Amino acid sequence: MPLLEPKPDPLRPGDPARTPRPDRLPDLLAHGASSRLREELAAILGPDKVLARVSDLVRYASDASPYRFVPRVVLVPEDLDDVSAILSYAHGRGRELVFRAAGTSLNGQAQGEDILVDVRRHWEGVEVLDGGARVRVRPGTTVARVNAALAPYGRVLGPDPASAAACTVGGVVANNASGMTAGTTRNAYRTVASLTVVLPSGTVVDTGDPAADEVLARAEPKLCEALLDLKARIEADAELTARIRAKYRIKNTNGYRLDAFLDGATPVEILRGLMVGSQGTFGFIAEVVLDTLPLDRKVSTALLFFPSLPAAAAAVPRFTAAGALAVELMDGNTLRASVSVPGVPADWADLPRDCAALLVEFRAPDAAALDAQEWAAVEVLDTLELVAPVESVTNTFTRRAGTIAGYWKARKAFVTAVGGSRPPGTTLITEDFAVPPARLAEACAALLGLQAEHGFTTAVAGHAAHGNLHFLLAFDPGSPADVERYAAFMEAFCRMTVERFDGSLKAEHATGRNIAPFLELEWGPRATELMWRTKQAIDPYGVLAPRIVLDRDPSGHLRGLKSVPAVEPLVDACIECGFCEPVCPSRDLTTTPRQRITLRREMVRQAHGSPVEDALVAEYGYDAVDTCAADGSCAAACPVGIDTGALMKRLRHLRHSAREERAAAAAARNFAVVEGAARRAVAAAYRSGRVAGDRLPRAVTGALRRAVRPDLVPEWLPGLPDAAPVELPRTDRAGAAAVYFPACVNRVFGGPDRHPDGPSLPGAVVALSARAGLPVWIPGDVRGLCCATAWASKGYEEGATVMARRVVEAAWGWTGGGLLPLVVDASSCALGLGRELVPYLDGRTRELHGELTVHDAVVWAADRLLPGLTVRRTVGSAVVHPTCSAAAMGVGDRLAALAAVCADEVVVPADAGCCAFAGDRGLLHRELTEAATAREAAEVRTRAFDAYLSANRTCEIGMQHATGRPYRSVLLELERATRP
Repeated sequence: MPLLEPKPDPLRPGDPARTPRPDRLPDLLAHGASSRLREELAAILGPDKVLARVSDLVRYASDASPYRFVPRVVLVPEDLDDVSAILSYAHGRGRELVFRAAGTSLNGQAQGEDILVDVRRHWEGVEVLDGGARVRVRPGTTVARVNAALAPYGRVLGPDPASAAACTVGGVVANNASGMTAGTTRNAYRTVASLTVVLPSGTVVDTGDPAADEVLARAEPKLCEALLDLKARIEADAELTARIRAKYRIKNTNGYRLDAFLDGATPVEILRGLMVGSQGTFGFIAEVVLDTLPLDRKVSTALLFFPSLPAAAAAVPRFTAAGALAVELMDGNTLRASVSVPGVPADWADLPRDCAALLVEFRAPDAAALDAQEWAAVEVLDTLELVAPVESVTNTFTRRAGTIAGYWKARKAFVTAVGGSRPPGTTLITEDFAVPPARLAEACAALLGLQAEHGFTTAVAGHAAHGNLHFLLAFDPGSPADVERYAAFMEAFCRMTVERFDGSLKAEHATGRNIAPFLELEWGPRATELMWRTKQAIDPYGVLAPRIVLDRDPSGHLRGLKSVPAVEPLVDACIECGFCEPVCPSRDLTTTPRQRITLRREMVRQAHGSPVEDALVAEYGYDAVDTCAADGSCAAACPVGIDTGALMKRLRHLRHSAREERAAAAAARNFAVVEGAARRAVAAAYRSGRVAGDRLPRAVTGALRRAVRPDLVPEWLPGLPDAAPVELPRTDRAGAAAVYFPACVNRVFGGPDRHPDGPSLPGAVVALSARAGLPVWIPGDVRGLCCATAWASKGYEEGATVMARRVVEAAWGWTGGGLLPLVVDASSCALGLGRELVPYLDGRTRELHGELTVHDAVVWAADRLLPGLTVRRTVGSAVVHPTCSAAAMGVGDRLAALAAVCADEVVVPADAGCCAFAGDRGLLHRELTEAATAREAAEVRTRAFDAYLSANRTCEIGMQHATGRPYRSVLLELERATRP
């Protein structure tokens, strides 16, 4: 046990006297999966692919739905052999399994009660085919990642779900997702060209192989016979055939795609169609080839306000007739809840109760075509009675990309924004249905009446152009009366949709657990029986995803409803949607932001000191607290801005002893001594490494980490740079255009060795500024001061307070009370000084801080220096690592802009993300940076570049460690490019 290893007790949440929840994990799961199950699967797959701790079971027990089912074990296969082995094991042992990718499912399709199989982690990959006309995708790849690969070709996927940044292609195909513009013609069913599937028997079928039918006939003769028999039965029933065709004229993902039997001529063609929308119940989709669509880059959008939801719905057909590609509906509750979304005008909270809005968008390949569409839209506008919008919104069309992005951000945040404002302790139900578009206004009125009848105040939004509405409602699953009220509503809603409108109970979210008991209500007994027969033919032993599509239990949708206990105000608004996960640096190492919250919620469900709580708390320290980069990426991805890193910093603080807090504060008061010692240590270690290699420094730091604590003692990394020069460049106060504050990391670490004849980073900033006619001044007392992030990120609140107030007072004096801007040469430190130290200031220093103007040096160079510089030489190519700090400040474009001045070709890797070095966290937990940078590093290593550029020294160290390439500041490259 390390000397300063923190005790886990401070991580226990909630009131010690709390009442345990009925849906808590039982004590018998405190040790995770049974030893027999764990050992059997480890023997088949290897222990690293078997996740069996209680923390693993809990973090995979929730998805974006209102359900919660705890798996018995979680498996992480790497290839098709692993998947086949898992299926063989499940079949041989009579077990059930569910495949899970992103876990953004809204109806429990990504949850199982036995074996859960994670097919996200090792299943990413995109290959653009035929000049962008098609794309081959692995199932764990997000829709946004595929579209990023297609964008240079002017192509895009047809499905465009609101969760595109988080949901994966495997889930999109398995649920036949569509989205804002897909309708019934651009959805997954219409755009899947072929797919590779592993059937429950373990047979692998590539439907794009010309010999696929021959292969399937040899491997699965009974399946082929059954599929053709079902096809013949359907085609012989003219009434049923007509019914099937009619059901898919509007959006419909409820049940299996029976039209696959009509559209496919051979068993393989039928199977290809059936796999789309099968929700993981027919097999594992290992790869998909999709047809793509043109990406129309000219866009015009308006947000239009109406007096009521039916009035807005009535206008929808007019805009679709005018050629609108997307017409999105939002009711007043949705609009008012959206004020929690960063960037949404606060005065939306004052919108009238009954109002509604349409988000109308036209897209065209060129400006002339867009002009024509806008004229048609204006003619429609002239006939409508719109309500006067609030001050920040206008009822007009715009082509401004920023404004349009803001509109869509509000619309896509529908579920999370409304869910975040639900009453405490309630769970959120998200349903979607479709009616013939011409009857949308009638359906809106009927839905509102039904909700009022059952005592629900809900929010409504949807893809109105396609007759597709989504609605949310919240209730307490721990209250029998609330559950009964919800059950009565669902019964009435389903009957209304089917009997009054002949609509689809699921338009695009797929059947799931909530609608499975109502499948026969919509489809009737003949079609439903054919679905059961199809399931029996493909999965005769019922191995895959039981009760997710087919469920004869009329109350099956009431099983497994999850409680959502309050944990901390910082994260209580979380609805576990999973939008944060693709950007989380630790997602492939330990936990994600959603999982960090899910684990704490389970702790609160438990009795204080229960065996399960003890086990979760013991594992939480490393899994959640220590390996969180706290970089703010999750807050940027979360539609309502939840910063889970802020919670982790608070928990770090709670784990500190009073002695540690005092020591940290003393270090802040005497940071000049600490800084000097750190610089000398780096220099000594660098020299030692040059002479004797990395073995000795690594052994010394390793021993200290074991003796003291890994989260306090940095680990030696091969390739660490030399120390920075002792002396900073000489500058003058007189005539200075700005005050230059070299960040402490650049006063400790030097640059890479690639250009030994060039200046240090401070020397480059000084030279560039002078060269552009805007000289900077470095105060003589900058040493011993920093942005306070080093303390804040570790939860040392007293130390952060000491340093934050010291540096603000000094900066106010340096800048003449804010008359000069303050330029900082590390983006994370610019963010720290400009924004993140504010909570640690008192009234006086907060007032002083308000008078400061803080610039990232990259922004200073791009906006102020570049016009006065002459580029004299460039390199052929440069790859850029964007910093998450610059993105958080909204200035991420400046890095690439400067790189474009220095290089003829600039590449920003499609998989670029936070490097997780996070100040010194990459030195404390190198495995975090290695996991976070794996995809980006692999992309960078595919070719050689002339320059490897970033804007934060620690990020550059992390990327150099990940890639073996010499990353350096873009400012050093700019200085070289403009040097006389």
